[in-house]
Amino acid sequence: MGNDYETSKDEELILRIRDGEEKITDYIMEKYKNLVRSKAGSMYILGADREDLIQEGMIGLFKAIRDYDIGRDASFATFADLCVARQMYTAVQAAGRKKHAPLNSYVSLYAGNGSDKTEEEKKLLDSLVSRDEQNPEELLIDRENVERIEKAIESELSSFERQVLDLYLTGMKYTEIARVLGKDDKSTDNALQRCRSKIRKALLTGKD
Repeated sequence: MGNDYETSKDEELILRIRDGEEKITDYIMEKYKNLVRSKAGSMYILGADREDLIQEGMIGLFKAIRDYDIGRDASFATFADLCVARQMYTAVQAAGRKKHAPLNSYVSLYAGNGSDKTEEEKKLLDSLVSRDEQNPEELLIDRENVERIEKAIESELSSFERQVLDLYLTGMKYTEIARVLGKDDKSTDNALQRCRSKIRKALLTGKD
């Protein structure tokens, strides 16, 4: 590889690829492989195989190199992040992943005392309970409640809301979710708030 790759901007390298320096593609693929692995780690919660996700992510990265438009898109890094996430999520949906696999995590949230909950678990729980209303520590998430949540997701949430919930559970912010799903920020944030409201209502319904 040329010694100037590391000192050149991604956008400049993309132009050189299109001028015939195809070997630069390998350099960019290698440069961004850690991004792909990171995304695979977050998408893994949706029930997909990690290695499959990495493979799909590399496909998404290749498409980003192929499709990047300097005059239209943001930085290549931002565009690559979007393409990788889209490719992985599309693959997860197409594979018919285990339904609502993240909900399995809720069962163990209160198995022990409150001091040993991980940050990831707290993040998952936060997706169900509004920060400014009910204290999450007071909610018991047991198998019965998980079943109630799953039923609510199937019967109460729209297809778009389920997609938003899926991606939110991977740790994405609503602005990132909006880019992946091709929606505007406001409609995505509103969908997330509806998810919280509907699932919280399902949790509270049936409590003694």
